Amino acid sequence: MTINEILDMLRGILHTTGLFNFEWKLIIMWGMGSLFMYLAIAKKYEPLLLLPIGFGIFIVNFPLVPLMGYSHGHAQILQVFYHYGLEWEILPCIIFLGLGAMTDFGPLIANPKTLLIGAGAQLGVFITFTGTVLAGFTLKEAASVSIIGGADGPTTIYLTQHLAPHLLGPNALAAYSYMAMVPLIQPIIMRLMTNENERKIRMRQLRPVSKQEKMLFPLVTAGIIALLVPSVIPLMGMFMLGNLMKESGVVARLTDTAQGSLMNIVTIFLGLSVGGTMHANNFLSWKPLFIFSLGLIDFAVCTIGGILTVKVMNLFLKEKINPLIGSAGVSAVPMAARVSQIQGMKYDKTNHLLMHAMGPNLAGVIGSAAAAGMFIAMFD
Repeated sequence: MTINEILDMLRGILHTTGLFNFEWKLIIMWGMGSLFMYLAIAKKYEPLLLLPIGFGIFIVNFPLVPLMGYSHGHAQILQVFYHYGLEWEILPCIIFLGLGAMTDFGPLIANPKTLLIGAGAQLGVFITFTGTVLAGFTLKEAASVSIIGGADGPTTIYLTQHLAPHLLGPNALAAYSYMAMVPLIQPIIMRLMTNENERKIRMRQLRPVSKQEKMLFPLVTAGIIALLVPSVIPLMGMFMLGNLMKESGVVARLTDTAQGSLMNIVTIFLGLSVGGTMHANNFLSWKPLFIFSLGLIDFAVCTIGGILTVKVMNLFLKEKINPLIGSAGVSAVPMAARVSQIQGMKYDKTNHLLMHAMGPNLAGVIGSAAAAGMFIAMFD
């Protein structure tokens, strides 16, 4: 082998390394991925999702890594997760099955008025939709972006995959990011939107809910949703199935699997799939960056909408509702409800709002799904 042949071989090897194909913008994405992993590990903000998402962002932004895309006609590993899990909409539906198996609809059944709070918390969705259209997005893109304010990651993914799949990465990232930052964002808004007397409102203990009511609720709700917004029944049907499995008590093994090992496996695949879409070439442009900043406004307005709904309801109710539970109308279950509890106890240590806040929290899940179904019906 001659010297020139050896040099050509070395140059060929060099061309296959990441060092030769390095771009400075990858450093930005390393920083972003590291930030999400830091929030998950050090701050414990939604670690089950932010850790795999952050690692996915970090690892996919190395040059030439065979993770996303196709090689020699074969899909690479994260591309497989993305294609079968997100493009085929399997992962969001299975996550809803697990969520349903962990959900107690008792507070919502005991106080059905809280459904109105969940509906009012969708205010930001429609305001953001209007603003996003005015900013130059298409109607489908605006619809997929506006659902971020509902703070429901699987619904955001489901709607985005239907209407604007090219925005899946930034939309999902924004949705899960603001879900994780509920304890930072919402208390500021809650203090600005309420006075001290309102924060001290005590609510009567919820009535006991029978097993029959809890079993009937998912069946009736699934039927109503199937009739009114059939496009989201893959999500909500799985949600109600998981809940029926839990409340029936006859399929304990299936319930444990849905809320345990299956949920954990799917969460890993979902996080890596979302993170894998966040390559610098896709993310570092004006639309994804604008979506990420707009998501904060969207989420804040949804929080405001829930609190305002309670204030309006209190004008007509003899038994007043504590406006702090209005912020739980976004569907960041159960973190938003816990924030309502924590804020309420700051002003009255004996005022327990958690179960009251779970009503609008669960109503927010249904409300955000209904809003997504409406957008699919309009634009898909």
